[in-house]
Amino acid sequence: MHKVLVFAILLIFTIGCKQQSKTTEAHTPTQDVVVKKSNYPETLAKVFEAHGGVDLWKKQRTLEYTIPKGENPETHTIDLWSRNEKIATPSYDMGYDGKTWLEDAGNAYKGNPEFYHNLMFYFYAMPFVLADDGIKYTEAEALEFDGKSYPGIQITYDDGIGISPKDEYYIYYDADTYQMTWLGYTVTYRTGEDSDNIKWIRYDDWATYNGLVLPKSISWYTYEGRTIKDLRNKVPFENVNLSTEAKSADFYSKPETALYWEKPE
Repeated sequence: MHKVLVFAILLIFTIGCKQQSKTTEAHTPTQDVVVKKSNYPETLAKVFEAHGGVDLWKKQRTLEYTIPKGENPETHTIDLWSRNEKIATPSYDMGYDGKTWLEDAGNAYKGNPEFYHNLMFYFYAMPFVLADDGIKYTEAEALEFDGKSYPGIQITYDDGIGISPKDEYYIYYDADTYQMTWLGYTVTYRTGEDSDNIKWIRYDDWATYNGLVLPKSISWYTYEGRTIKDLRNKVPFENVNLSTEAKSADFYSKPETALYWEKPE
């Protein structure tokens, strides 16, 4: 009888210890439940949500689209995590693999590949590129167009962010739907000087890809200061593909026959 009682006490003690261990383990906090808080304002968060949400955007890896340009259409492919890029055309190719490269045996490209290689991507991927690191946000004066007022957010950059940290962007949205409607932007490109010449793009032609609302086309307008006037030109985006799958690093790498771009003296 004594041996049975001792065994029973030991059994109860052992079970109790195991239950206590399991209870303690179940309440041990883990690092994967910690959520990093974003630093963008609530109004911009609502704009992101109106376009499918920034969390869904950050899960995407590869973006592709074609800009038709007559006999020389441009097919843009971008790795959304590294921002490596390749632009393929019938006349030349250019890209970015950590440095800007250009493959142009016929000297067909007359622009600045370092400035151009991610330019259209930045316009196309609005508003989501405004969730990048190193950005500062302030409320902007509302924009008036055709009798309607659009609230706005001014975007500036920390020093050392991008090629032109002095550039400024102004995003304007519909107060009822929070969908992006206008983009104002300045271009300084390495001058180091501030600019008050704001150019204007209208966003009013949307489609949904992988749950995200992105433009089918964007339209530049003529302007005088903050007074927006007439449609100047429209740029369409065709064959859009958004994927969570990544392309190989070799896809974006400089071909052997290409040259890394050097700034002219």
